[in-house]
Amino acid sequence: MRVEGSFSVYPVRAIIVMGVGGCGKTTIGTRLAHLLGDAPFIDADALHSAECVEKMSKGHPLTDSDRWPWLGRVREEIEKVANKLVKNQDIPAAETRKIVEEHSHQPSLRYLYVVCACSSLKRSYRELLSRSDPDTTADAQTTHDTVFLYINVNKQELARRLVVRPDHFFGLPMLDSQLETLEPPDATREAAIVVQGNNSVDDVVKDAYYKVTHYITKNSL
Repeated sequence: MRVEGSFSVYPVRAIIVMGVGGCGKTTIGTRLAHLLGDAPFIDADALHSAECVEKMSKGHPLTDSDRWPWLGRVREEIEKVANKLVKNQDIPAAETRKIVEEHSHQPSLRYLYVVCACSSLKRSYRELLSRSDPDTTADAQTTHDTVFLYINVNKQELARRLVVRPDHFFGLPMLDSQLETLEPPDATREAAIVVQGNNSVDDVVKDAYYKVTHYITKNSL
């Protein structure tokens, strides 16, 4: 989490696209990653256990005991990808404010980014995703800052979208459960950005790109 008034010393920005099922996390996330210099994209759904996928496929919502191990894997994957980016750029993980200059004509691309689509419904989940794992190496703990991009979509639109994507394991029966679980991020307490996801994909992506790059520049992240 960002501490108010602090400045990042890490070379990578992890953008976690969050929200309930059907809000467009993967669609928005992949396109945002492309705009951010073809940044690596992580789909947290791919890190669910087979048991959890089966459970959701049958219309049963996940519990905290299901989610904690999954969130741990998501955090580890973000750290692994961020660390790889740093090593590929020959940037020592502990070097303060090292900025990639390959795209210096586009200030928003002067940073290294990782984009991850993950529901991140509760604040406690986001706290876990934001902090370094004490069991990892020192280098892995000093690679990235995390910003959450919350895609806010009304329930009627979410239901409509879920009906037309029957091939996904997250279906309409679980929507109410996720909405009840959701704790929208508080931008005064978390490093978070909100975009309205009821608009066209192009408009949402454009808004997300502007807000992410503006937020990072404004907060010296």
